Order: sequence, then C-alpha cells, then structure tokens
Amino acid sequence: MKIAIINGPNLNLIGKREPDIYGNENFTDFFADLRKKHPSVTFNYYQSNIEGELINELQHVGNEYDGIILNPGGYTHTSVAIGDTIAAIKAPVIEVHISNINAREEFRKISHVSAKCRGTISGLGLKGYELAVNYFMEAKMTNVIGEFLKKL
Repeated sequence: MKIAIINGPNLNLIGKREPDIYGNENFTDFFADLRKKHPSVTFNYYQSNIEGELINELQHVGNEYDGIILNPGGYTHTSVAIGDTIAAIKAPVIEVHISNINAREEFRKISHVSAKCRGTISGLGLKGYELAVNYFMEAKMTNVIGEFLKKL
C-alpha cells in the first residue's frame, strides 16, 4: 500500500508554531513513528508553502498512490485550484487538520477542499494523520476481501 502525506503552508513549523493549537511534537518525529507503526505501508511525505507546488505534487502522486492525506493549511480556505486538482485525480484524499477549524475564526469554516475529499478529520492533533492511514488500510483490506469473495 502506498500513501502520500502532503502538508501545506506553515506545517513545516509544527512543534514550534503556536504549540497551544498545534502541539509540541514536530512532524519529522511524528512521521518516523508513523512509519514504524505501519511497516507495510510505503509512505511519501511532501511539504510546501507554495500552492502550485502542492498542486504539482497532488498530480504527481494522484494516479500512483492508494491514498493521499492532505493538510492544505491556509489554502483550505482560499484555493479553488487545490480542490479542482483533487477532483481530477484517481487517488482518494482524506483532508486532515490538526486544529478544529470549525472552532476557530469564521474564515476557517470555509473549505474549497472538503467537498472533493473522501472525508475530513479535524481537531484531533497529529492523531488525525494516523486515523487517515488506518482508514486507507481498512479500505484496502475490504477491497482485497471483496475481490477474493468474487472469485469464489
């Protein structure tokens, strides 16, 4: 199973930026632990502060990976283009937000991404990424079992 994790602007500062909102653990350490917990998964991690680079990465992995976990950061609320890209690729996307965007400023309640995604996980800290991985693994297993049963 291949899962891509794509993080948007300022998420390179996790662990340093507003720890009361985003926590103290940096993403590099979290990602290393995630890989150890799921050795059967091939992970690709990408982070950029630039909208076009995020779109390029989504297009790059969007037809090759079994799933994409996307935290578009502030582009959630502004980027129609990222939403359009998600609609154009084959891989299912789970949108993840570390903070509960619906409990924050009004402008954060608008998402140009959510409607194009398989689902959204918000407000559970870095645990949201792990829950998204578990979803993709369970979905893959369900598909494998379904295909097996069709052959019987």
